[in-house]
Amino acid sequence: MKRQSRLFALAETLRARKSGVTAEELADRFGVSVRTIYRDLDALGDAGLPLLSERGRGGGYALERGYTLPPVNFTPREAAVLVALGRWATELRVIPFVETLATALDKVRGALSASAQRELVQRADAMQFIGVPTLPVDREVRAAIEAAWLDATPVRIRGQGRDGQDFDEVVHVHGLLVERQVVRVLVMRNGETEARALRLDRIVWAEVID
Repeated sequence: MKRQSRLFALAETLRARKSGVTAEELADRFGVSVRTIYRDLDALGDAGLPLLSERGRGGGYALERGYTLPPVNFTPREAAVLVALGRWATELRVIPFVETLATALDKVRGALSASAQRELVQRADAMQFIGVPTLPVDREVRAAIEAAWLDATPVRIRGQGRDGQDFDEVVHVHGLLVERQVVRVLVMRNGETEARALRLDRIVWAEVID
């Protein structure tokens, strides 16, 4: 995840919380070091985000209570369904872009009051999903494929094809196909007229080309 995107996601995470969150929890959430989180928090503070830091049990970083953004008017019932489905999609890796899904769910939670959040949790916990998750994929690979797909930019990928041969090529991502335990990326090179399907779990490195 690029720093600009992480800063935005970090701000949304803080806005969604009704209590403090530690730097260690944020570092684990975004897959970076605690030192990086401290630098990000300093940057958000310099940008005018009203951060508070509290010590002790239940403390951590939070936003001032009066800080708000334009509201999203979800009822607790609507939010509970969205969060439950989002949790299911995350646990089973139905879509590979779990970080983006997490920030979206934070916005849903952030639109609710503290009492509504408690009701939401109770409702969401009562829903259970059983299934086989898709194969895991490296975080950096997922982030690059997501950016290339949604921003319509080329991406360089390396991995191994179904014939066992290594590949290293620049492609455009045209879509995703989720089939049981496997996520396939539909890609095309310049000059090709038909998309090919590559298994996402067999891509070992990916980088967006600006």
